[in-house]
Amino acid sequence: MTQSESKIIDNPVGFRKLIGLVTRELQDGHSVMELTVAPEHMNSHGSLHGGIVATMIDHAGGIAGCFCERTGKRRKAVTLTLTTSFLAPVSGGILTASSRKRPGGRRIFVSTTEITDETGRLIAVGEATYRYVDP
Repeated sequence: MTQSESKIIDNPVGFRKLIGLVTRELQDGHSVMELTVAPEHMNSHGSLHGGIVATMIDHAGGIAGCFCERTGKRRKAVTLTLTTSFLAPVSGGILTASSRKRPGGRRIFVSTTEITDETGRLIAVGEATYRYVDP
């Protein structure tokens, strides 16, 4: 693990820190993030709020396309589109978001993400398009 990679994993900030979303793996074109479901993540029906799942897809997909293993640096990107298919309800446990960056252009990339629970059950799938914003 590079020092740059370690900083990303050990230093969640902002909204990611607020909801408890942590990075477990980060390589060129691939990321794995985890979230321990807590009471504050639930909707009024007692299931995980869909916005948490969408956030996991957005963050995991974004960092999969922004980390450069060769330089150890991260690029910056903004989300252009985000689609989420919710496949199963969640009431607790640990969720894992696994993302892969797809081949793309110089300024635009697409990532596909799967959200699973600790048993491997598929909870949601998503795809997002991002635009690099760094010079």
